[in-house]
Amino acid sequence: MFDIVLFPVDNSRQTLDTAAVALRLAQRHGSRLVILSVVEAELGAMHDGAAVAKLLEQVRSSFEQAGISCEVMEREGVPAFVIGDVADEINADVIVMGTRGLALEDDEHSTAARVIQLAPCPVLVVP
Repeated sequence: MFDIVLFPVDNSRQTLDTAAVALRLAQRHGSRLVILSVVEAELGAMHDGAAVAKLLEQVRSSFEQAGISCEVMEREGVPAFVIGDVADEINADVIVMGTRGLALEDDEHSTAARVIQLAPCPVLVVP
């Protein structure tokens, strides 16, 4: 059912909790897992290249230890737009992402809410 799972990560603590959900989904469906990091050039916690590389390696390593091979992608831009574009590009069946504690009603500040609006596929938002 979910052949391709897109898992966008950020530099939040919630990423590792959300990774557990993405992992279970990929294991259950034998999915190809794509981990995406979006670097905002101007601002945001994901602008440090070394921090991004460390995070991606940590997440990739945890998936591979669980027996799930994955692909890692890094892009630059506005996260919600890039996530939607990558989901379309790879024909993702589902996007699994966290809320980072932001209210989904506050579209102006919630990447998750914006992704829900823009995504070409279902979005599983993990609180």
